[in-house]
Amino acid sequence: MDKIQHKRFQVGELNLHVAEIGSGPAVLLLHGFPEIWYSWRHQMIALAEAGFHAIAPDFRGYGLSDQPSEPEKAAHYDLVEDTVGLLDALGIDKAFIVAKDFGASIAYYIGLCHPDRVKGIVTLGIPYRKPGAFPNRDSAPKGLYVRHWQEPGRGLADLGRFDVKTVIRNIYTLFSSSELPVAEDGKEVMDLYDPSIPLPPWFTEDDLQTYSSLYEKSGFVYPMQVPYLCSRRDPGRLAHFADRTIQAPSLLIMGTKDYYLKFPGVEDYIKSDTLQSDVPNLEIKFFPEGSHFVQEQFPEEVNKLVLGFLNQHL
Repeated sequence: MDKIQHKRFQVGELNLHVAEIGSGPAVLLLHGFPEIWYSWRHQMIALAEAGFHAIAPDFRGYGLSDQPSEPEKAAHYDLVEDTVGLLDALGIDKAFIVAKDFGASIAYYIGLCHPDRVKGIVTLGIPYRKPGAFPNRDSAPKGLYVRHWQEPGRGLADLGRFDVKTVIRNIYTLFSSSELPVAEDGKEVMDLYDPSIPLPPWFTEDDLQTYSSLYEKSGFVYPMQVPYLCSRRDPGRLAHFADRTIQAPSLLIMGTKDYYLKFPGVEDYIKSDTLQSDVPNLEIKFFPEGSHFVQEQFPEEVNKLVLGFLNQHL
């Protein structure tokens, strides 16, 4: 970990934080929520040792990157352009992208909007969806965390009842389960937390402290916008690319105990001809016992899958 370097790059009007290590073919590692560059700590070391240049940015509004001036106007396309801008700043023409959670959407959208910049895409936990396409969203339970946090102000009010460390502990514990986080009527998502349940064994108190210190810096205003609130808005410029297919070689890794598989229609969609049509060069691997945080839970095994894919498509 001590060999990981931390740098800042000016991209548009923002300074974005990047953690990087190694040299060789570039691999961008895009985090989700409630994650940060640090979520890729295990993968970064393995990639560098295998001869790759591992690059893990904090998205705008997250961690050590700058906050945008108007977070209420946030859109996924902003993160697409930020990421391509980082490649430009680093002098990288083309990269592999490994991405998790909503970062997977950004990876796929880069493949749509800038296919010439992508060597291959590996995503964990989230399959490709066309921009603006969220089938079965309204058939999900009313208390589902996504539906709560897509209501303006509700997510911030929920999280704001607790200190940052408690929020990260709660979310990591809840989201490591194989069950959908669904609040009862009259309750909020954070009320689901049971303090008698310990942190997952692969997530230490030191890890919790690192995450907490970064979210204390950034807060939750932008994370509630992206991915939650912005997903209810018009996809904007991404809509112009919705009819394209993802041509890059792609690998989707899904943990069999990932709660996301219990979202309405998701498991059938992952196995559908529709997904294969939209991402024709897609390979899917189901990881036994893997949770929503499979890359932290089983780092060595995930690293083998990722490195196998990267070496196959050099």
